[in-house]
Amino acid sequence: MMFQVLACGAVVFPGLFFAFRKILPRVFKDWSDADVVLVSERLVSSIHAVMATTAGVVIVMSCRGNVINSRHWLATHFIIWFGVPYMTYDLLAMYLSHYHRFRVKGHEEYKHHSLETVKAFVHRESLLVLHHIALLTILLPITLFFREDQGDFFIGCLFLTELSTPFVSLGKILIQLGLQDGWLHKYNGGMVLLTFFTCRIALFPFMYWAYGRYYGIPLYAVPFRLSLAANLGNSCILAPQVYWFVLLCRKGYRLYQRSRHPSSSPTKGQ
Repeated sequence: MMFQVLACGAVVFPGLFFAFRKILPRVFKDWSDADVVLVSERLVSSIHAVMATTAGVVIVMSCRGNVINSRHWLATHFIIWFGVPYMTYDLLAMYLSHYHRFRVKGHEEYKHHSLETVKAFVHRESLLVLHHIALLTILLPITLFFREDQGDFFIGCLFLTELSTPFVSLGKILIQLGLQDGWLHKYNGGMVLLTFFTCRIALFPFMYWAYGRYYGIPLYAVPFRLSLAANLGNSCILAPQVYWFVLLCRKGYRLYQRSRHPSSSPTKGQ
């Protein structure tokens, strides 16, 4: 039964990815393999993000009355059905995107898949790879086996971190379509910053506040009530989010400066 459930997500996400790889070249005939793989990966990521966010909203709304003991079946089953298969798939999809990007640039070592291309991918995308591996080997097992049937509300909150993903993906797709100077790209950039900050950074103080409200203690006292492992786990999840948010802010500022002074950098690429 467990194998059949895991196979559900293991079929859905690779199936969507390869379907997009077949469809997109027929629509955009001038796209390279790297373009097709990048957009395919982003579309599948957006689909998963919508699924995860929807599950998160359902769980949070269902469990908000008792954030510790209320249960919802999606908190566990979504991870098994789609969380584990998606994270595994996404590592492969990111590698393929990396491989084809460097292959079309003419790098000799990227004529064929090899251990060297895998090493280069891990080195270049080390933080993302570490993030995925940590989720698969640490966070997901904890949420499945070590919660003692408590905290579904907080699992739902963590699902909400995916809300920013469709906007991040749309930004990359708009650039791919050559629409980076349009109003939609600017509006989407604002939504990226808003959703990323709200659902990947401000979410953590909110969860601490919700925990403190349940036990009747102030926000500042919550870290001292939680175990060291819980605080370290939250910090390890939050730290890369803050780093990526800073990068997004820097990129947004550069794009803002470029839009104000377009003649000063006419040859800059995206």
